[in-house]
Amino acid sequence: MKKKVLSVLLSTAMVASMLVGCGGGSDAPAAPAADNGGSQDTASSGDAAPASGDGVEEITWMFWDDLNATEDLISIGYKDTVERFNKDYEGKYHVNVVTTNLEEYYPKLNALVAAGETPDCFIVSPGPNLDVYVDPGVAADLTDYLKADGWLDTFNGGEGAFSQQTYDGKIYAVPLNIAAACVFYNTEMFEAAGITTMPTDWQGMLDACDKLQAAGYTPLTISAGTAWCLSMLAGYLCDSEGVDLAAIDSGNASWLDANVVSATNKLVEISKYFQQTAAGDTNDVATANFYNEEAAMLIQGSWAIAQINGANPDFEGKCGVFAFPGTDGRVIAKSDSLAMSAKTAHPDAVIAFMKYFTDDTAQKYTAEVGGKIPVTTVEYDASKAPAQLEYVMDVFGNAKSTFGFYNESMATTEAGAFFDDTMVSIYLGTPVEDGLASLEDFYKNNVWNK
Repeated sequence: MKKKVLSVLLSTAMVASMLVGCGGGSDAPAAPAADNGGSQDTASSGDAAPASGDGVEEITWMFWDDLNATEDLISIGYKDTVERFNKDYEGKYHVNVVTTNLEEYYPKLNALVAAGETPDCFIVSPGPNLDVYVDPGVAADLTDYLKADGWLDTFNGGEGAFSQQTYDGKIYAVPLNIAAACVFYNTEMFEAAGITTMPTDWQGMLDACDKLQAAGYTPLTISAGTAWCLSMLAGYLCDSEGVDLAAIDSGNASWLDANVVSATNKLVEISKYFQQTAAGDTNDVATANFYNEEAAMLIQGSWAIAQINGANPDFEGKCGVFAFPGTDGRVIAKSDSLAMSAKTAHPDAVIAFMKYFTDDTAQKYTAEVGGKIPVTTVEYDASKAPAQLEYVMDVFGNAKSTFGFYNESMATTEAGAFFDDTMVSIYLGTPVEDGLASLEDFYKNNVWNK
């Protein structure tokens, strides 16, 4: 069975407010999408990577996973892309990979930028936080490169696929895939608990948790140790309560409004169903709790498919997916993207490298092995793709619109980080009103009066 991703589907996913996350191995600046461990740091050749003595142009690419140790299937695909590029361009171009774990990725990237050693190519999350690299001139304008030889036309939706990578009419990053934040669930545990219908509203979600708990299962695994995971859930709850983030950012609404309080109380309400170690668990540990069958549900992005299936292939057959309930058809969506240093000495080599991530080989792998939605018009064999991808496609197909992670959609990256920390603080016991008051004070001092 052959399946081509529809332009209308990707337009829905890409045009609306996306992020970042990442994630579970890939998939963000203030809030990364996952925290795969390991580091394989190679010497960064920075903005002016020199050609080697034999005339080969050496470039650097910075990524947020250890390509030599990872089990994440998307990361393994990226490793293959690097190896294909280096083999095909042997004697002309060569890419050196600089890696770290995702939780340290942006601090290390930003330190290199500050030191004038920006990698020639680096992975980013699109949306509001990309301006951190656009405004100071760190990221290069890619518009002419994309339009020069029809590269842009290979993307679903054409130029519309770059809405979250575009500033003032110029494109600054290239999307590699699309993922949605969903609820993954263990079908066997749900059946044993007598749950035959997936929750579609908040009460249904709580009822499902009660049934799972009564059957002896931990209903939900989540990471509060990796703050963006908890704040992703908070973002869903805020959106479902009708919180208008743009109105808050402009000062026309408040963090102390009744709908924000209601959403945050829901976060506290559902937290009683988390695993006991949620406060300290990283995203990787929380995800492992799910695929090791220590919890019945995981609220995470579909980027986690590659992590789940890479670590426990046998679990795929009992891993279901449904849309986060109560959101009126709205879905959090994100994409990994590539940016180029505006000061690279080897732009042609970088562009050639970027194109390998969006060629048919890489994009077929994205769907058939990694379980993410490809961004190009490539045809892939749906029978080879992870079962979860079809479920995610259904979620996207039924989505009315998409929106981004709250922490990446706020006025500043600092505001997003403060939101993350506030949600964790409230989960750990700070009264809801006190926590939101601190967020309100932060906005008064750092956003509204600036």
